[in-house]
Amino acid sequence: MTRPPLDDSGILDEGRNALRIEAEAVSALASRLDDSFVKAVRLIDSASGKVIFTGIGKSGLVASKLAATFSSVGVPAAFLHPTEGAHGDLGILSARDVVVALSKSGETSELLQILPIIRRIGASLVAMVGNTDSTLARKADVVLDCSVRREACPFDLAPTASTTASLALGDAIAVALMRLRRFTPEQFAVYHPAGSLGRRLLLSVRDLMHSGPRNPVLPPRASAADVIDKLSETRLGAVNVVDSDGRLLGIITDGDVRRKIRLGEKFFRLTAADMMTPDPVTVSPDASADEAYRKMEYRESQIAVLPVVDERGRAIGLVRLHDVVGGGRD
Repeated sequence: MTRPPLDDSGILDEGRNALRIEAEAVSALASRLDDSFVKAVRLIDSASGKVIFTGIGKSGLVASKLAATFSSVGVPAAFLHPTEGAHGDLGILSARDVVVALSKSGETSELLQILPIIRRIGASLVAMVGNTDSTLARKADVVLDCSVRREACPFDLAPTASTTASLALGDAIAVALMRLRRFTPEQFAVYHPAGSLGRRLLLSVRDLMHSGPRNPVLPPRASAADVIDKLSETRLGAVNVVDSDGRLLGIITDGDVRRKIRLGEKFFRLTAADMMTPDPVTVSPDASADEAYRKMEYRESQIAVLPVVDERGRAIGLVRLHDVVGGGRD
């Protein structure tokens, strides 16, 4: 029987229903975690080798993602395709490793084919299965129940809730290992040197700030024209206003100028002291780039630039959000 086409309301209903089913599947996992979860975490933590994730089809894709997640948090891991494993790739395994095998049915023929070799090599085996009475479960050292009441698929066929549950459970193991091993943001940064994340965690404000001749400073008596000239000259989006000893008094941003220029001709009678925001949020040159990022982003109204001040309160530079997230200094 042909189903009638969905209208916009029906599309939303289907989406919401799928999300509810998958959310319920993950919630059910949390409620039935038991000693088997602890055993799996302890087994991986005590292993002196790698964690080898394996699976076929959608379970294989989840296994591949979990291998990447574990590696990113300092747990050496790799993905082994069962079919390729049967043709030589089992050579990646050693007796020091833990194999984590994912299968909804627990009867995946490609996985069952390589189980005897996994056992012969001496690796430990954790089974993440939807059927705890399956062959894979019976052969495993630790069994983790990933069963779901139903798939989000309207025909209860396509792996949807089951793959989400497996992914969430694998992530839960990784998070537990992070806490168990006291994994730190600094360690995380070592494995993520590229991109804005690594930049924020590895670099300090001193590495990124605009200082010396590139540090835009003006005295409080500077004219509005002086402010515009300095903003245009340095193109950093802000100017530090300092006293005769170089101590920070305030900051003037491009936004401040745009708001003040609405005064018309009166604008040009203003001084830097009239235009600045006094006592702005600042950052130390020795702070991490991540601290600067949080000061700019994690606030009710985001800001795009911070004055950098030393221990004596002197404005020694500026650092922009653009610098922190990876744009670099111009």
